[in-house]
Amino acid sequence: MLEDKVKSQVAGERKKWEAEMLDPARSKLRQSEFFSPSGLPLDSVYDPVSLEEDFDYLRDLGYPGCYPFTRGTSPTMYRGQLWNSAMYSGYGTAEESNLRYKYLLDQGQSGFSIALDLPTQLGYDPDHVLARGEVGQVGVVLSSFREVERLFDGIPLSKVRQISVVVNSNSVIVAAMIVAFCEKAGIDPNSFIISFQNDVLKEFVARGNYIFPPKPAVKLAGDLIEYTTKNIPRWLPICICGAHLRGAGGNAAHELGYCFANAMAQIEDVVSRGLKVEDFVPNFVALFTAGMNVMEEVAKFRAARRLWSRLMKERFGTEKPMPLRIHAYGQCIHLTAQQPLNNIARIAINNIIAVLGGVTGLSSPSHDEALSLPTEEAVRTSLRSQQIVAYETGLTDYVDPLAGSYALESLTNQLENKARELIVKVDEQGGAIAAIEKGYMQQQLSEGAYQMQKDIETGKKCMVGVNKFRLEGEKVTIPVFSVNEEAQQRAIDSVKQVRRERDNREVARTLAELERQARAGNNIMPAAVEASKAYATMQEMCDVLRDVYGAYRETASNAF
Repeated sequence: MLEDKVKSQVAGERKKWEAEMLDPARSKLRQSEFFSPSGLPLDSVYDPVSLEEDFDYLRDLGYPGCYPFTRGTSPTMYRGQLWNSAMYSGYGTAEESNLRYKYLLDQGQSGFSIALDLPTQLGYDPDHVLARGEVGQVGVVLSSFREVERLFDGIPLSKVRQISVVVNSNSVIVAAMIVAFCEKAGIDPNSFIISFQNDVLKEFVARGNYIFPPKPAVKLAGDLIEYTTKNIPRWLPICICGAHLRGAGGNAAHELGYCFANAMAQIEDVVSRGLKVEDFVPNFVALFTAGMNVMEEVAKFRAARRLWSRLMKERFGTEKPMPLRIHAYGQCIHLTAQQPLNNIARIAINNIIAVLGGVTGLSSPSHDEALSLPTEEAVRTSLRSQQIVAYETGLTDYVDPLAGSYALESLTNQLENKARELIVKVDEQGGAIAAIEKGYMQQQLSEGAYQMQKDIETGKKCMVGVNKFRLEGEKVTIPVFSVNEEAQQRAIDSVKQVRRERDNREVARTLAELERQARAGNNIMPAAVEASKAYATMQEMCDVLRDVYGAYRETASNAF
């Protein structure tokens, strides 16, 4: 805190400056108020007095690697180790995705992030009628343990820094397949690090890739958390997600507040099983966007770490410090089909913001992603953007380069406070699950999405190349993505071959055991591992769980 004399001097000089320099009659001051994208009021200038009520150096900022982790989870940050660079990728068959992962690793990527196609995420095999036209389109097909074997073929898992799997409602099944792969291949699953998105509540709010109703969905996510905590402690069993909430219409405050509200519900489920928060929460990862508004986005990452560590103390009474690992992803909603090369600049800015914010992992989209699955050239250029930031900008020489900025610390404080307000409102609804069942969070994000689109269409929000600085008669040379019928047929042939060649009596036995464990309310992970080793398919296992838990159907009443 400032000495009273100093505060008085700064306050006096500020008033004098405002009177003389910001007089509309004498200056070019725009006669309008300024706000951040989250609606935070922006002052014309920031100084020490801006922080006198809300800021305490040791309480709110402290030092890197120390509670409340505002300045980063490590005392040395990128001086000690760069962020994990893991591009989100995967398409078509397991063989095709395997080649893309090997290519990216050869190009200097330290890990990789596995995208799964929609039928896999929703628990359907590629030959199901609902899978038609979606097989392998936005990710890779994982219809059985056989595809996992092909996906990881020839990849030295223990030498990859970290692998991520983007799957939610049936994360426990995908994880079981990977455990089965390790057991068959003689690989110690604890010899490598793999994370699972497994944040099912945000599916009901933002993405819509749910299978089971909210309560059993949380239970299944908890099964994976409990199993890995007890058996594979290096694995990261959940990645709590704010990024999808942002893409669905939320702002930076929603991204933090609703994400953490959902996480509290998941933590409470696991605690009810007898586990201590200190046993499993350190293996949580958070996924947030790296957007375009530099100051607010950097403040968001700092506020996220601080708020998380404080919530762990306030809500669960943790005694150990609880740092939050943050993986950032470039904000795809800002990528444009118009003038797509402009996206290269946007991606570079996203990367700089993430690094200034002190993230531990970073995935960047590719400039052609608004039109197609990324080509090798596009994904390589995106990876090179990260490498340029890492090795040419000098930003990695600083542990926390923007700390102490009056504007940044003010925004960090405001974002934390606004996120707390949102969490309280979710609590008033009865918690995250109740808020989702009432459609509360969905409505808030829908209203935000409507306003965002309205601002773009009216020109209030500038999108370069879209509603300003347009090129009339522009010809885009990037081919628009189309369905690969051959890849779809190969996936269908593969799952049919698996069904023909396996021991179907063993499949029936293991599926019956999976159902028995689910109906008894037990952790289904061990039974799912055995069913995976018998080559039960994704849909067969999910159908068993649908019979036990039911399938969720959104209605007008719980959508808004």
